[in-house]
Amino acid sequence: MSAERRIEALGLSLPSGSAPAANYVNAVRTGILLFIAGKAPLPENGKLPKGRLGGEFTADDGYRFARSAALDLIAVMRTELGSLDRVARIVEVQGFLNAVPEFEDHAKVMNGCSDLLVEVFRERGVHARSVLGANSLRGGLPMILKAVVEVMP
Repeated sequence: MSAERRIEALGLSLPSGSAPAANYVNAVRTGILLFIAGKAPLPENGKLPKGRLGGEFTADDGYRFARSAALDLIAVMRTELGSLDRVARIVEVQGFLNAVPEFEDHAKVMNGCSDLLVEVFRERGVHARSVLGANSLRGGLPMILKAVVEVMP
């Protein structure tokens, strides 16, 4: 089953892809690689989440936020490539978590993104990953994710 069909089968609705927050673009393609700029969780109840993991938010909240931000990453892939079926491989995902110093569930939070990418792209969604805790992020966001994608010719 294609990635486009899996999106439908999973009952997922992709956002239109959020606009960049400053003077940059959502993605840059060079050769067979697509570099996707940082994406935040989607708004909930009309508002972007604001707060820190381990403070205002739990690791379970973070998992949900990472899954949501991954939907925005996927939306950018579709916009840039025309079809998700042109994704040859998710190469790497990086996460930046706005967390209190004592927070230790970074991997659990990032699994929200990784799990969704594997659900949608199957073996092509298995990727390298890194995550860093941050003292703050723009707008008080709880996280930002970015990705590198290999594109089929």
